[in-house]
Amino acid sequence: MTNNQISLVELIQIFAQYRNHIIINIKHLQEHYQRIGIKRIRGVINENGELLQPWLITEYMDDTDYVGIGDFQFNRNTATINMLIKRRVKLAKFEDQTPTIEVAGLLVNDLNTFNNYTIVSDGKINVNSLQVKISSKKVFDLLKEKGILDAEEFDFRAEHRIQLDNLPLVAANSSYSSIDGLFNELAEIKVLTSIIGAHLKKESDVFIETQLDEFKKHYLSKNIYINFPTTNEYTDINQALVDGTIDSKLSYKIDIGSQDILNLSKFPSANKFLNRMYRLYDKETGEIIMKPSFEMVFHENLAVRHRLLSSRIKITKVDELMKPIFDNFLGLEQNGIVGGILKKVAADSLAQLLQDKQNGKQIGKEEMVAALTVANNKLEEYAENIYQDKISPLVFYIGSTGLLPDEIEAKAMTADEAAAKYPNLQFSKDEQEGTFFAVGDSIIGIYAKTEYYSKLISVGINN
Repeated sequence: MTNNQISLVELIQIFAQYRNHIIINIKHLQEHYQRIGIKRIRGVINENGELLQPWLITEYMDDTDYVGIGDFQFNRNTATINMLIKRRVKLAKFEDQTPTIEVAGLLVNDLNTFNNYTIVSDGKINVNSLQVKISSKKVFDLLKEKGILDAEEFDFRAEHRIQLDNLPLVAANSSYSSIDGLFNELAEIKVLTSIIGAHLKKESDVFIETQLDEFKKHYLSKNIYINFPTTNEYTDINQALVDGTIDSKLSYKIDIGSQDILNLSKFPSANKFLNRMYRLYDKETGEIIMKPSFEMVFHENLAVRHRLLSSRIKITKVDELMKPIFDNFLGLEQNGIVGGILKKVAADSLAQLLQDKQNGKQIGKEEMVAALTVANNKLEEYAENIYQDKISPLVFYIGSTGLLPDEIEAKAMTADEAAAKYPNLQFSKDEQEGTFFAVGDSIIGIYAKTEYYSKLISVGINN
């Protein structure tokens, strides 16, 4: 690094801080962009192998060369940085482009669509440069001071090329905070958000069921996000590889776990765990519900109890972490764990409702749905902040450099060595080929996986 040169991570931090003063040439980005996965197209494939396209399409309302620079996010498990671009769109019929103005009593003529552009993919630059305009002299001077811009004078009309592929990904003097205790904290939040998500699967704190049905017909989620069905552009991967339209690469996944649980993927869904460990039954008849789900918990005539487990069922460390949270949420045990998690994220209304419910008070469904929705948002925001502030930067450093930071001293272990030292760990097929490090009370796991991507097809332009 030269004296005034900054890393790509530091540049992205500047972009994030001053995003309101930077616009990006979106057409230039799209023309030179290389996808990191197989291209997906709108529609579904029927039994005859034909593509059935949605009956609605989107039309951009900002048909322009420039858009806001967007939000940047570190991936949670790979050395990847994405830039999320938001653009205004409207819905129209596919057959005749007639605009759709209203759905279920809601105006939908001014919606947003979101597209992710991967700036760094698995520790490698994926976007070589960005063409931008800058509206603030302060930002211009800052980028010039950092050696990012060549222009001598500020001109808000000028377009600048910001070169990304000549910057180091991370600063040589980067430092990282301790990850001790973070896995258990994230695991508890994951379990609780899974329970809440299962409750809210078909519920909304704003719209009724018939409105949600209308949204679904018009490819809208209950949060009014556009959600078209999509399918892979290539259904035969091997043939596409032969044709040269797609290629493959190794992607390195980096996970944080504990000495008992390797990573968060080991946790089953809330409904799967409910079915494994509990029984829902009719209060009057005692009839057992054979396929219970959390959506049924709203039914006042149903109650829940522990399932009698056979001797063949082995209780794992995942079970031991999940069960107290489920027991407390379902009112089977007063251990206070759910209230503690909720109060940590300031979701006090749900904590109080659950306490009232366990004390025998009748809680209305609408009131519970509203509290669950607020709590879910706060829990997800809290977890995301942990990732973006503490875990993802470490993951990005490891994936970009192939090294642990200087302040972390740990000896590499194979899966067999890790299993011998920490016998509660369970490994998938991919994880058995991985490399593992014991860091404090945490385990960092790194393993490779083959991924496929659509190749950028160059288009010749006549002079």
